[in-house]
Amino acid sequence: MRLYHTGYSEIRFPDIHYGRKNADFGQGFYLSDNEEFSKRWAKERNGEKTYLNCYKLSAEDLKIKRLKKDTEWFDYILQNRAGKPDILAEYDIIIGPIANDTIYNTMGILTSGLLDRKTILDILMVGSTYKQIVIKTEKAVSNLHFISSSVLTHEEIETYRDVVKQEETVFQKAFAEIVENSFN
Repeated sequence: MRLYHTGYSEIRFPDIHYGRKNADFGQGFYLSDNEEFSKRWAKERNGEKTYLNCYKLSAEDLKIKRLKKDTEWFDYILQNRAGKPDILAEYDIIIGPIANDTIYNTMGILTSGLLDRKTILDILMVGSTYKQIVIKTEKAVSNLHFISSSVLTHEEIETYRDVVKQEETVFQKAFAEIVENSFN
């Protein structure tokens, strides 16, 4: 399996302990199997290059949990973002959809009590389903092999920002419809 990760450095040896513990699938090294989507996550930082790192994963002998957009996925994300212990810690790799709530903090809206659980799940179902692959254990890291990296240009990053803006517009409209219907 070929995987991609964008960042501000070439990452030959990923560290599963670096990064946020309260991300969708908890702490780990986050990748995508979709090169184009991985480029959409690219950001620029003044004075630094932005890299697209490419890896090959051998999944033999690894315990893999595959999630789909459903209540199990939703509950797992919710408990991870709340900083609770990882209930899927026995898995080497977690594969599943990214929670599309980058515009509005949908999980925060749920915890505020403004919208109910069903409405929040409906909101998270909107839009394209992009997959994230999270390396959770040292065993899995040892099966992840660096292939190459390339520097993304400012022009490439800007092109992908335009794609993201278009998707965000579609999401905002759907979000507003769902919220409006929840109050009717």
